[in-house]
Amino acid sequence: MAGGGNKAVVAALLANTGIAVTKFAAWALTQSASMLAEAIHSLADAGNQVLLLVGGQRAKRAADELHQFGFGRERYVYSFIVSIVLFSVGGLFALYEGYHKVHDPHGIDNWKWVPVAVLVVAIVMESLSFRTAIVEANKVRGQVPWVRFVRNARAPELPVILLEDFAALTGLVLALIGVALTLATGNGVFDGLGSMAIGALLVAVAIFLAIEMKSLLLGESATREAQQKIVAAIENTPGVQRLIHIKTLHLGPEEVLVAAKLGVEPTTDAAVVAGIIDAAERAIREAEPMSQHIYLEPDVYVENHVPDERPAVPEAPSH
Repeated sequence: MAGGGNKAVVAALLANTGIAVTKFAAWALTQSASMLAEAIHSLADAGNQVLLLVGGQRAKRAADELHQFGFGRERYVYSFIVSIVLFSVGGLFALYEGYHKVHDPHGIDNWKWVPVAVLVVAIVMESLSFRTAIVEANKVRGQVPWVRFVRNARAPELPVILLEDFAALTGLVLALIGVALTLATGNGVFDGLGSMAIGALLVAVAIFLAIEMKSLLLGESATREAQQKIVAAIENTPGVQRLIHIKTLHLGPEEVLVAAKLGVEPTTDAAVVAGIIDAAERAIREAEPMSQHIYLEPDVYVENHVPDERPAVPEAPSH
C-alpha cells in the first residue's frame, strides 16, 4: 500500500475506534437511536480500515504458479468488501433503527447533555481524520478535481477513506440535528429521522463505492496521463516507425501491464529488431515506472498498409 494511503487509513482507524467507544457509552446512557446508528457506523468504519490494512498486506505476496501476475488486485477485493460492510452494517442498520424509533418514539430523558457533547467531540476527531486524508490525497491528486480523483484513482485506499470520512462527518451533523430537535421538542421522532437520514447517506455512499470497486476488479486501463507517457516513450524510440495499437491494464494499484504492436523497419536481422524492442521497453519503464509487465510485438510497417488501426489514447476513463 502506498505510504500516503496507509497513513490515512491508520489515522481513520484510530479516530473511529475512539469515537465508536464513546458513542456506545453515550447510547447506553441516553438510548438515542441516532447515537446508536452513529456508534454502529463508527464501528463499521473501524472494521473497514482493518480490512484495508489486511488487503494491503496480502497484496504484497509474491506471484505463484496459479497467480502468475501476483496479488495486487487483492486491495480491490478488500475495498469491495468495505462497501458491502458499509451498506449492510452501517446503512441498513441505521435505517432499521430509525424506522423502529419513528414508530415507537421516546425522548431523551437522562444525561441530555451527553449526546450533544459526544457528537461535537466526534465531529472534531473526524475532521482531523478527514484532514489527514485530504492532505495525503493532495500529494498525488495534483490539479485533478476531487470528483475525478475519486472516480479515476487506481489505488483504492485514499478514495475509500475520503468517502468514509465525508459520510461520517455528514452523518454526525445529521445526528446532531436529530438529537438537538429531540431535546428541544421532547419528540423522539426527530431522533429516529436523524438515524434514517444517516442510513440513507451510508447506503448511497456504499453503492457508489461498490460501483467504483467493481470497475477496478474487472480491470481498468492505465490513466490517460500514464498512457500518454507510454505512447510518447514508444514513438520516440529509434527504429520504431509507428505505434500500431496499445492496450494497458492495472494488475494492481501500482502495477500496469502494457501490450503493444510496433511497426519497425523491414530487416532480416533479428538482433536489430530485438534491440529496438529492448530500447522501447526501457523507455516505457523510465517514462512510467508502474509498467512492470511489458509485451511488445514487432510488425513490419508498410506505407498504405497498416495491420491494425491505431486507436487514439482514450479520454479520461469513466466507470
